[in-house]
Amino acid sequence: MAGTATVVGAGIGGLATANGLRRAGWSVTVLERRTALERYGAAFGIHPTAQSALERLGIGDALREHAVPYRDAGIRTPDGKPIARLPLERIERTAGRPELLISRPYLLDALLAGLDTFGDVPVRLGERVTDVAALAAGQDLVIGADGIRSTVRSARFGDRSGPRPVGTVAWIGIADMESPVHGETWGSGRFFGLTPVEPGRTNWYAAVPEATTADELRGLFADWHDPIPHVLDATDPGTWIRYEMRHLHPALPSFVSTGPGPVATAPVALVGDAAHAMTPNLGQGACTAILDADALTRALAAAPPGPAGVAGALRAYDRERRRRAQRTALASRALHRFMSTEHTRLRDAALRLLPG
Repeated sequence: MAGTATVVGAGIGGLATANGLRRAGWSVTVLERRTALERYGAAFGIHPTAQSALERLGIGDALREHAVPYRDAGIRTPDGKPIARLPLERIERTAGRPELLISRPYLLDALLAGLDTFGDVPVRLGERVTDVAALAAGQDLVIGADGIRSTVRSARFGDRSGPRPVGTVAWIGIADMESPVHGETWGSGRFFGLTPVEPGRTNWYAAVPEATTADELRGLFADWHDPIPHVLDATDPGTWIRYEMRHLHPALPSFVSTGPGPVATAPVALVGDAAHAMTPNLGQGACTAILDADALTRALAAAPPGPAGVAGALRAYDRERRRRAQRTALASRALHRFMSTEHTRLRDAALRLLPG
């Protein structure tokens, strides 16, 4: 079926959903509270399943143009000794294609270009939504893609589920050098990751209990194996991003609301971090948002016309995505605890038992 929808949030999940809805014949408007899209230079890992979803959303060619394969990476101790290999070869062997890495600006631009091909999907920046009920008047559907502090989620589902800190500060950046090694280094209570992102540059991320300045972060990793200190030195501190890791807790009982409530004029569906914000340890945040968008828009495209059709499509979306996304979020949180433990001897011994 086709209808009218407003997507709140112009991140990866919101723009992917807008692409899918417009391809299905819906009239779509995107609202974003920021006056400019977040283009900081983090690399997203795109699993083969999410690559297939982007192809169905019409973004496959742009993804392949700018992404790089991720094929060879391991886990090391701070002195550089290998502990285990990341399962990248197994992923490629099973899926028939490798994991890909793409910088956030490239993926955003690809999603925006997809909308531009239609010529009739406004993306309105600086539009802060405060009254979801008023927004929903006259719409067939409202999509909450507005992140972990989602206004749409609070309006329909209340504030029981919300951002919860995990006690870790994360830093991310892109160095103007190519690292000779990729993967993660796990120490006591902190870890450091290196991935490719594009020729001549390296994406890095670090997690520590606390570090408030770039100099403090450098100090925490100064005696770790090469090239970690060099990567930090090769990154302009003015471009570093610092944030406190949070996840959405407790898990929502549903990603959709179709019955009467504060937003009585239109049903609501949540995608991405608004539905299941997770720690970044599995590198699945972007993938789950893309998979949400694909599943939601497929269900709506196949639905019969009318409110009953929309309600049925939303229930189908919830059945397909909620448990899977919440399992991924739970696994990522468990991995965070495992990676961040101070009991490194037991942890590293367990890692060495993993298949190569």
